[in-house]
Formats: sequence, C-alpha cells, structure tokens
Amino acid sequence: MNKRTALIFYILSVYVVVQFIWWGYHLIELTKEVAEESVQITNRITMIVGEGSVFLLLVLIGVWQIRRAIKKELQLSEKQNNFLLSVTHELKTPLAANKLYIQTITKREMTKEQTDEILTKAIEENIRLEGMIDNILNASRLENNALAMEKEIFSLSDLVVKISKRFNAILGKDLVKIEDSGNITINADKFMIETILNNLIENSLKYAGVQDPISIYIRKGEKHLQFGVIDSGPGVPGEFKTEIFNKFFRVGNEETRTQKGSGLGLFIVDQFVKLHKGAVTCIDNDPSGINFQINFGDDA
Repeated sequence: MNKRTALIFYILSVYVVVQFIWWGYHLIELTKEVAEESVQITNRITMIVGEGSVFLLLVLIGVWQIRRAIKKELQLSEKQNNFLLSVTHELKTPLAANKLYIQTITKREMTKEQTDEILTKAIEENIRLEGMIDNILNASRLENNALAMEKEIFSLSDLVVKISKRFNAILGKDLVKIEDSGNITINADKFMIETILNNLIENSLKYAGVQDPISIYIRKGEKHLQFGVIDSGPGVPGEFKTEIFNKFFRVGNEETRTQKGSGLGLFIVDQFVKLHKGAVTCIDNDPSGINFQINFGDDA
C-alpha cells in the first residue's frame, strides 16, 4: 500500500468514527425532543440523512481508489516477479558461458585461432552482461531522478555509423543498415541517444532475429528531427503498442516466454526521449515488422 492509498484509508477511518459518534449524539437528542414540535425533528433528520449521504459517497470513492491502487500494485508485483525471474536467468547465462570458455582454454591445448574465437565469444557475452547491468542502473537512476542531461552538439550520423559497425562486428555480418541522410547534427545528451539506439537495435535483434536486415534512419525537417529503427519481425499487437514502454512490461509470462530481456530497454528509451521533450511511437512496418520512430522538436 503506497502513501497516498494509506492516507485516504486513514482519513476515511477517522471520518467513520467521528460521524458515528456525531450521529449517535443526534439520535439521543432526538429521543428527548420527540414531544416537541415535529418541524424541529424533521430538520434534524434531514440534516442526518444529508450528512449520511455525503459520507456514503466518500466511502464509495475511497473504496474505488483503494481498489484501483491495490490492482495497480498487484500488476506491478507481477511485473517485478517476471523481471526478477528474467534477470536471474540472464545474469547466470553469460557468467556460465564465460566460465565454460575460460575452463576450455585452461584445460585444453588449442591453436591461436581457436583461442581467439573463444575469447571473442567471451567478450560478446561480457558486452551483453554489461548492457543489461547498464539498463538496470539507468532505470534506477530514472526512478530516483538521479540522471541529469548533458546536452552537446554532435553528429548523429557519425554516431549511427559507429553503432551499426559495432553491432555488425559482433554479429559477424552486415545486418544493421543505415539509410543515407548526409551529415545530420543534433543538440542532445550523447550517452542517452546512444543508449536509445542500442536498446532499439537490441530489441529488434531479440524479436525479429538475425535473418532480415535492420534499418536505422534519420530525417531532418525545418522544425523537427526524426530518427528510428525498423525491422521485419513479427511486430507488436495493437493492444500492446503503448504498454511496451512501461517498466518491466513484457508480453506473456516469464516462465513460458522464449525471448530474453528484462523489460527495461523500451522503458529507458521512452524516458530518455521524454527528457529531451520528444516522443517515441511504435508504428507497423509494411509488409511486416515494427518502426520505432522518435521525434524531437525545434531545439534538437
């Protein structure tokens, strides 16, 4: 129960006690005045009925608010449970993989090419682990308002090239494509923009796979800047297009879900975009997939 819900509950409880004492007092007084003029009795009864109606209305409002708060907290609890199950599994996976790689190198005689291949895989697992930890830390900083923007003017086009090269090197093929848009600059927090693009690309790789290309685009208008990531995966059902940006939200149950993730990536994207006074939308791609489109205003 959060502070607002508890406050409503305590206020209603105090009000119930006071009202019952007050009504009891008036009823006692009415019994003494039965012999007096009926007009006075009628007025007192009318007053009691009026106050009782107000009280009933307040009780109903309070019960509705408490019910809504409890329902919200139950949903959050379920999402947190899914998050813990997911993170526990995903933290163990790269750690176990790296342990196996190290044991393989130390216990077997291998050629330099074989050793380099295993070390490359270990580095990839370490990068994935680092990205997950970064998302957890960023989500915590956002919740505590401990993440301040540091705006600077930089080349968004150069940043996109750098990110695409890094992902293509990890994947071992030219999967992340860039729509040619010239050299476009942006006035923003470079760390946040890079995190936004990283999370969107990772999300596409997670759900769309590594068979079809993923495209990054930048479009500069007179009064706005638009960029985003497009994939050709299964897409997102219409009823989830806004919920996917909620903290911990993931479609399905963690015990039956096959895709990896913590439910923090798109939440961080949405919050970082809002800090820049922008908006992110999830749009269907034609003929299949999703276009995560980000729009910034004049000052970008």
